[in-house]
Amino acid sequence: MVFDGHSDLLYDVTRGRLAGEKRVLERRHLRNLEAGGVEGLALALWVSAQDFWKNVPEAKGHRERTDIMLLCMKAELAECPWLELVRTAGEAERAKAAGKKYAFLTVEGMDAIGDDLSGIDRYADLGVRLGMLTWNGENLLATGAGGDPYSGLTELGRRAVRRMGERSIVMDVSHLNDGGFWDVMKTAEGPVVASHSNCRALCDVRRNLTDDQLRAIRDSGGVVGVNVHHAFVHADRERQTAEMLARHAAHMAEVMGVEHVACGFDFCEYFGPGNEGAEGLENCSQIHNLFYWLEKLGMNEKEREMVARENFLRILR
Repeated sequence: MVFDGHSDLLYDVTRGRLAGEKRVLERRHLRNLEAGGVEGLALALWVSAQDFWKNVPEAKGHRERTDIMLLCMKAELAECPWLELVRTAGEAERAKAAGKKYAFLTVEGMDAIGDDLSGIDRYADLGVRLGMLTWNGENLLATGAGGDPYSGLTELGRRAVRRMGERSIVMDVSHLNDGGFWDVMKTAEGPVVASHSNCRALCDVRRNLTDDQLRAIRDSGGVVGVNVHHAFVHADRERQTAEMLARHAAHMAEVMGVEHVACGFDFCEYFGPGNEGAEGLENCSQIHNLFYWLEKLGMNEKEREMVARENFLRILR
């Protein structure tokens, strides 16, 4: 069984429900989740998809987009009693024991709070457990991987990191630039995670992490979740495969220790062309292919269980 530490399914839920659909998760995704052995997910509040939101007149800004997504999530959960929103690993285990799947709520970019850090309290009150300061762009807190790689956190961003720690929201650095990453590591107390990033040593793109960054996350007690997105697996299209992603996980285990390697798949084939997963990991029904290759690379059963679910859930106690 697998815990996926990063999922954009709330985006698809919102898109579907605004088009008049119901039970989007059940109709479009449940079969693949079950085939892939997914017992739980971290569902992201991600509201930076400009092409989508520009066609929603009432979504004037990131705060309004977030409110709309939360309303869609609430309606969806009411129609899908097989999925329970949880706040802790203990609650997740109880939901699993009751025969349900479970979901943690996360934030992928905090543009919605503007310059008002009370927005972090609002996230915490909603049950958010993981948070990214920004997506790929720049906001009042930080700069993402798509911007200037050297600019660090703003003073407001450093205050946001501390507030998140006070409210038990784990810092997620997957979309930060390098300067912001190192500022987070100086500021955060407790584990830091990169929920959906791979290794820059194997695929040299900004969204992946250097070995020094991997070791810094290890030293914080955090985890890194491997990402299926083809462009983060290898520069050569022919090597963007499940086997190559397993090699990323093996490299992480070598650099950090296997107890710091996790899953954050970021499946988003439903976004359309350009968002394909690596070959053999085109959707979540194929998760078993990653673990097939991890076994081939010498990872034993206990280690594979740690990567599949135990390591990430340890962070969410």
